[in-house]
Order: sequence, then C-alpha cells, then structure tokens
Amino acid sequence: MEKYIIHSAEILSFDAARPYLKDYAVMVEEGRIVKIAPYAELKDENCEHIDAAGKILMPGLINAHHHFYSTLVTGLGKAAPSKDFNEVLENLWWRLDKKLMLRDTYVSAAISAVSCIRNGCTTVIDHHASPYHITGSLAEIGRAVKDAGIRANLCYEVSDRDGLERRDEGIEENLSYIKAYGGHQDPQLKALFGMHAAFTLSDESLQKIASLVSETGCGVHIHVAEAQSDQRFNIEHYGKRVVERLNDFGLITPNSVLAHGVHLNPKEMMIISERGAAIVTNPQSNLNNAVGIADVCKMNELGITVGLGTDAMTVNMLEELRVGLWAQHLKQENPSAGFMELASTLLFNNPRIAQKYWGAGHGIITEGAVADMILVDYDPHTPLNGETWIGHVIFGISQARVDSTIVGGEFLMWDGELLLSFDEQELRVESRELAKSLWERF
Repeated sequence: MEKYIIHSAEILSFDAARPYLKDYAVMVEEGRIVKIAPYAELKDENCEHIDAAGKILMPGLINAHHHFYSTLVTGLGKAAPSKDFNEVLENLWWRLDKKLMLRDTYVSAAISAVSCIRNGCTTVIDHHASPYHITGSLAEIGRAVKDAGIRANLCYEVSDRDGLERRDEGIEENLSYIKAYGGHQDPQLKALFGMHAAFTLSDESLQKIASLVSETGCGVHIHVAEAQSDQRFNIEHYGKRVVERLNDFGLITPNSVLAHGVHLNPKEMMIISERGAAIVTNPQSNLNNAVGIADVCKMNELGITVGLGTDAMTVNMLEELRVGLWAQHLKQENPSAGFMELASTLLFNNPRIAQKYWGAGHGIITEGAVADMILVDYDPHTPLNGETWIGHVIFGISQARVDSTIVGGEFLMWDGELLLSFDEQELRVESRELAKSLWERF
C-alpha cells in the first residue's frame, strides 16, 4: 500500500510533547508518516482507510543490544554447570560461537527476526560472533534481516581470544560492512564496529581498532563491565578500569553503544556522560548470569542515555522492561524507585540511540518519521490518557497481543498473520535440523 490511513486506534506516540492521542489518525505515504491529525480532517482522503478500533497504535519497539546468533541454543542442555560468568562464557557461548557456520548464522537471524515481528520489535542493534566463519557472516545476517523486513545495525565482535589471525579477520569483516552500510546507504541496515570486551583485547588490538574507528568515523558496540571480572582483569593487567582504558583509546564517543555497565563506578559513569555515549542495560541476562544489577538510577542522575536490550534472552521488549523495573526496585531497595528511569530506557532512550544511526524521528510516531509502527489488541479497563499511558504500557499493554507490525509502511504482520517473503514453516524445519547438527558439534 503506497498510501493509507490508520484511524480509530488510541495512539501512544512516544513523543514526550504529545504522548497520547485520541480520535486522531495517521496517514502513511511511501513508507513515511506524512500527517497526524484528527480523523475528521482526514476521512475524505482518497486512499485505503484502516479501522483500528479497540487497538493501540505505537511505534515499533527497538532492541538496543541483541545477539541474533544465539537463537539456535534454545533448549540446549549440554553446557557444563558454571559457577561464575567467565565459566558461562567458556562452557556455553565461546563453545557455541566456534561451531557456527554461515547457514547457521542466516537461519538463527531469520528465526529471531520473525520472533521480533511477532513481538512488535522492528529495529535491532546486534552483536555477532562466529570466529571460525567470520567472513561473510554479517552479510548473512543482513540478508536475513532484509528477507524478514525489519531493520538492524550490525557488527562483528573482534576479540583476541581465538588468535590474531581471527582478530584481523573480524576487523576486516567490520570494515567491509561499515563501507557497505555505514551512513545512509541503506534504510534497513546500518553498521557499527564491534568488539567483544576490553578483557579480551590487548592494547595493541585496541590501538589498531581505534585508528580504524577514527578513520571511518563509525561508532562502536562493545560489552562493558558486564561482570566484575572485566574490571579485575583490566586493573590487574593495565592498571585502569574498563571505561578509563577504552576512553584512553578514544573509543567512548557519542556513537558508542556500551552494553551492560553493571560494574561501573561514578568516575566511569561521568566519563560516559561527558562523552555522550549510551549504556544499554540488559536486566534479564544480568540476573540469569548472576553478575548483578546495573545502577540505572545513578546513571540517569548523571545524565547518561540508558537504553534497553535483551542480550538475546528474549525479543519481547515489554517483558524485558518489566523485569528491569523489578530489578531496579531490588537494586535501590525501594519499591517506588526507578519507574521513570526504567520506562525511559525503552520508550524514550532507545529511540534516541536509534536516531543516531537512522535519523530524526526513528522510534516515534511523528510527522516525517519512517512508518515503523505496531497495533496492539488492548481495550483499557481503566482511564488511558497522557498521564497514565506509561503505567498502561508496563502493566497492561505488555500482556496484550501484538496484532500488526509495520516497517517502512509495509505490513509484516496483519491480524496476527505473518506476511513474509519466505515460508516460515520451512524455515523452522531447517532451523531444527541445523540446531541438531550444531548441538552434535557442540
């Protein structure tokens, strides 16, 4: 549909200036929102009119830290029990990523992208690792993203842990993808320079990466102080805390995505705030790995933009938001603390982060923005308005069914039915076969 109007839904725009609209309609033309006005002013427009009565119209949700490659691990029970985070890496994730082949990478990304569509997530900032099949891996993920119809910002996590040859291959994979998709070349795909974490990168590696990041002008995506062990390693080997070390190489910039940030001290937080970088909290993963709870309230107090990711624990952003709120209550030892700080991660800050790469208006229902939107089946049983809408998102809409998902004006799901360019069931059959083979190699 080149032009259409969605009307009769209650609109949650994620625009702080006017977050709730009733009796308004949204006109979409050539993939963008061209007009938001009372439906009475638009009902004579000559185009298709979509009646969304009984539904909520919201922006497509954004996942600011994800790992498409982990999809095929669902149900795997072969990993040895782990007593700490480093053993989780060694017993599970660093064993898994070594076994991934390019077709695994494509299918895992495609399955995850389909799940995103079902859960109303339309934009993903991803972080990939497949150290024995690096070259072409980002192209495979990008192809899956395009086939599904969502948007993603991709990178390859460079690390020293598999040797310098693979480190350099990871660097080249990032550079080739940044050359192809950095800037504004493609409306669906963007690129960052990926690194695993400071504790798996030498000063030589960080210097090499920093020079390339400076040359290309790209941002970076890296795990930062996810566990206390990251801090201990950097202090013991380099005499600096994680953020201090990365900052010395010029890697903390406004385009930096710093995942986790569980074990940051106030000085590190101030550096991040001054440099304009974003921290992305991943509460379910942090709880699952028993590494701790990021102090989102302190980060917010210091002026840091804190986004929300899932670290591949889920693609359901509203589920992640709820867990993050409960975790922050525990962190602050106060059941009244953290409400707006956590709500803002998904509703306001993820759009701000995404706008650095996709431009103004991304993640908001506003005139001129790309038409990435979702319809949710939700008929509120208490007053829904500009004062109560955030509470409805967390405690009500989060439990409701996503009815339709729209990206760039195109419906990827309508009334719960996926509208894909490929056969989902065939994909799932192949996914099960690939997972079985992967698990046998694990």
